[in-house]
Amino acid sequence: MSHFRPALCALVVVAVAFSFPAVPAAAQSAALPTLAPIVRRASPAVVNIATRGTIKQRGPQNPLLDDPFFRRFFDVPPGGTRERQFQSAGSGVIVDAKNGYVLTNAHVIENASEITVTLEDGTDLKAEVVGSDTPSDIAVLKVKHDGLVPLAFGDSSRLEVGDYVVAIGNPFGLQHTVTQGIVSGLSRSGITDGYEDFIQTDASINPGNSGGALVNLRGELIGINTAILSRSGGNIGIGFAIPANMAKNVMEQLVKYGTVKRGLLGVSVYTVTPDIAQSLGLKDAVGALVSEVVQGSPADKAGLRAGDVITTINNQNVRSNTDLQNTIGLLRVGDRVDVGYLRDGKPRHATATIAETPVDASARNGEDDGEAAPDIHRGLVGAQLVDAPNAGGVLVRAVDAGSPAAQAGLRPNDVIVNANRTQVGSLRHLREAARGAQSLVLTVRRGSTALLIPLR
Repeated sequence: MSHFRPALCALVVVAVAFSFPAVPAAAQSAALPTLAPIVRRASPAVVNIATRGTIKQRGPQNPLLDDPFFRRFFDVPPGGTRERQFQSAGSGVIVDAKNGYVLTNAHVIENASEITVTLEDGTDLKAEVVGSDTPSDIAVLKVKHDGLVPLAFGDSSRLEVGDYVVAIGNPFGLQHTVTQGIVSGLSRSGITDGYEDFIQTDASINPGNSGGALVNLRGELIGINTAILSRSGGNIGIGFAIPANMAKNVMEQLVKYGTVKRGLLGVSVYTVTPDIAQSLGLKDAVGALVSEVVQGSPADKAGLRAGDVITTINNQNVRSNTDLQNTIGLLRVGDRVDVGYLRDGKPRHATATIAETPVDASARNGEDDGEAAPDIHRGLVGAQLVDAPNAGGVLVRAVDAGSPAAQAGLRPNDVIVNANRTQVGSLRHLREAARGAQSLVLTVRRGSTALLIPLR
């Protein structure tokens, strides 16, 4: 009977083919749902950013490097460091055509000596840095060209979880790739070591997307794509973008001053947890509990005390210590702000004048310069770690194949900058953050990408 099967199959195919009804003419002419108009409007403003530069890195230690004669004879730099050429790629967004301003991530142009901006039509333009702010991971570039097409800012404060968004960028060097998703979460923090109020989205974001546009269905810029949560460096549906309102605020200061004059209130605070709220007799576990007031600071002059709970800044709710940090840090020096707070459960208000944040050089003191002991955390076994030269953080010098560190996703030349929401400036900081921790979530810079790597 098997020799009848081909004919039978052919007969079935013919029968099925003739059983399909014709597509109605009305259906052929009806407009299908599409994001194409939004993409056409936004794409010309999204650019590719290629960088070249030189970084100093510490090579494998050789006993000869300890010989002063050898070092002088071969002109070895102090500390055994050497220079390495690099090139990387990311994305950016044209936000001001008249002045040629392009918004991107600070980590995209980090250490770059040459920056090339490529428009959608393939035009290459040399770019200069207007300003860069590492804590917010925002940088502003300037290019000269008559045909620039800008993307208008949207109001990121109006975003809601579930809103549709489109991510446009250049992942893995693929020009103008468009992905679509929704807003998965708002006000995410603990992702990097800077000022955070991230938009979380499931729109695919991959290496090269950094600095690209997150766009709403009006075709407005509502975020700058900046980081992913991933063990491999690829997309798993958890991406983060800097809200457009924050990016615009930082950009205005970078354009005006070349730097961000970050505000200071002068308090140390903790997020009000349910336990803290219960102990203070508060109805809701929201706000920032003041644990210390710096003498002579704006907070001190405004009358704030330890034990007060800050609930609003300029009538905007403060839900946590991160909210307070972001709000105050992005205010301008000299701004007068209304601080709403609770004292003994009773609401009060005070007016403070924001001061400038002093530079703390102690965070990058480069102590403990040696290979990591395997007892830092069992998830780091197999990784050779040293203080990252000239950059802060911990450099992954090498990773043993098949080791726990390799299985977790760490790679050579990764730079660990944050561990369990604690900034890591050196191996000493990493040891302190890992002490007693069963699990460890690392923020890692890999080339032009920032990603999270959980260790267990």
